[in-house]
Amino acid sequence: MEAYELTTQGGSTDFARLIDACEAFGPYCLIGGLAVNCYVEPVYTLDADLVVIAASLPELTAHLESQGFKTEAHEHSVNAQAPGGKLRIQFTTDERYQAFPARSTDANVLGIRVRVASREDVTQGKLWAYGDPHPRLSKRKKNKLDLIRLAEAYPELKSLYPSELREQLDRG
Repeated sequence: MEAYELTTQGGSTDFARLIDACEAFGPYCLIGGLAVNCYVEPVYTLDADLVVIAASLPELTAHLESQGFKTEAHEHSVNAQAPGGKLRIQFTTDERYQAFPARSTDANVLGIRVRVASREDVTQGKLWAYGDPHPRLSKRKKNKLDLIRLAEAYPELKSLYPSELREQLDRG
């Protein structure tokens, strides 16, 4: 935790502030790489990806801004970051994720109790990201690696994967 705090220049503190805010504004859950880390051996990430109920996002964004976070609205997300911090926060606005908070579970992330998308929902989100042709190459490769890590730990998830990825996993 100390290494993460130092590397992210306050990221675990910012993460704790973020989760407190999310708890105050209704259903939410962690998705993306930090959520994958809850189900398999963790890897390092500077990103915190979340979904909140769409109606809560404007108030949550305003609250974060009042707490000093800088926010930016994009086509499919609202991004936030604390001044001087390296933790990159992204709230997806993709409607496909809106059911995830209702199926989320409690987990310990960076020493904090957090709502995390179910294993199946985390996998589905990674599959959507993997299928998106627009992200930069490194992001596509990271999504693929996350899917491989999930399938190695939970082989039953492979049935959800596209055939080319299942074939690669079967070849080992």
